[in-house]
Amino acid sequence: MNLKLSFQIAKTHLLAKKRQTLVAMLGVTFGIAMFIVMISFMQGVNQFLEDSALDASPHVRIYNEVNTQRPSILDQNRTSDSSVNVVYHQKPKQQLPRIKNGLQMVRLIEKMKGVLGVSPEVSSQAFFNNGPIQISGSMAGIDYPRENRLYNLDSRIKSGSFQALLTNPKGIVVGANLAKKLNVNVGDKVSVTTPTGGNLTLRVVGIFGFGIGTIDNIRCYTSISTVQEILGKDASYITDIHIKMTDPLLALDFAQTLQKQFDIHTEDWGTANQAILAGKKIRNVMTFVISMTLLVVAGFGIYNIMNMNVINKLKDIAILKATGFGSKDVVAVFLLQAIIIGILGGLLGLLIGFGISYALSITPFETGDMISLKTFPVLFETQYYLMGLAFGVITTILAGYFPSRKAAKIDPVAILRG
Repeated sequence: MNLKLSFQIAKTHLLAKKRQTLVAMLGVTFGIAMFIVMISFMQGVNQFLEDSALDASPHVRIYNEVNTQRPSILDQNRTSDSSVNVVYHQKPKQQLPRIKNGLQMVRLIEKMKGVLGVSPEVSSQAFFNNGPIQISGSMAGIDYPRENRLYNLDSRIKSGSFQALLTNPKGIVVGANLAKKLNVNVGDKVSVTTPTGGNLTLRVVGIFGFGIGTIDNIRCYTSISTVQEILGKDASYITDIHIKMTDPLLALDFAQTLQKQFDIHTEDWGTANQAILAGKKIRNVMTFVISMTLLVVAGFGIYNIMNMNVINKLKDIAILKATGFGSKDVVAVFLLQAIIIGILGGLLGLLIGFGISYALSITPFETGDMISLKTFPVLFETQYYLMGLAFGVITTILAGYFPSRKAAKIDPVAILRG
């Protein structure tokens, strides 16, 4: 089999029907371009959502879950030989969300392998008041140096400073959207009231923005001692421990290890963000299905064109076979046509796909204060382009294989006789 000669014949056939060849190429080009744009954009969205979740939440959270479900008196006093029970409804048991020996636990965990940082926290629901304005939200008492290492708080500040919490025991840093609702700026005072009745007036020393509405709308930060004072608790009172790992993928196993070791509730970032991970899987499936559909449609177009090409070239095929071309040579001619269309159309599709993706990545995206996005999220990865080209070429080869097999089975004698 002479591949060079087969290539020359394939090229001649393609150039003889330029319009037909162009239509087949554009089918592949469009399919691959859309594949690149869709997968780059969808993966960019996935990456943005994962980064946002990981930046704003711990890889592992330790907390003490308050259990309000107490067994009934009937269940507690039921015996096999008892026929009479006097039942009274139990009142919910008063439990505190504190972590026993929380500070000691922090010191132990930060020495463990794979731990990047640990930060204790005192969390509480609160009402924030400024004159007649009252808004409910959450208040987090933090150890600023530790918390800053976990979440890079300094990069989130819009005005004022988180460091002011170290020198101002009655300071508070307010979420950007919450500050707008309360109509406060740095230097203003805010009255904080807890559900247990604690009340304290704090001065705003900073305004922050994570770019995530669920945080910026409700959260405030102050020092651990300040929240302990408002709640009327001692200096050892801790409700949460936040942990960042050197590798987020270690979080699940590490959380399970801590739960067994300390007999306390833990939650890894994957469990806390199940909705985001489920959405990622759905978007990946949709991207794959739509992209494959586009390439399959392009493949059918190539199949039809190649099939018509075989019909139009019956005499040429008969002459080739009569002059010594074997069935494999004929198959090679038509497969080479499909491969040429696939490669040229694929390369053009990659170029156009990259151009559209780049244009999308620099297009301004106005989201207000809810999401910290300035442009559309697009992820550029070499593997996507290689995957797109491979799918395009494979699709065209499959589309060209069956017509080439049909051409190889042609009887030259019957065709030449007419």
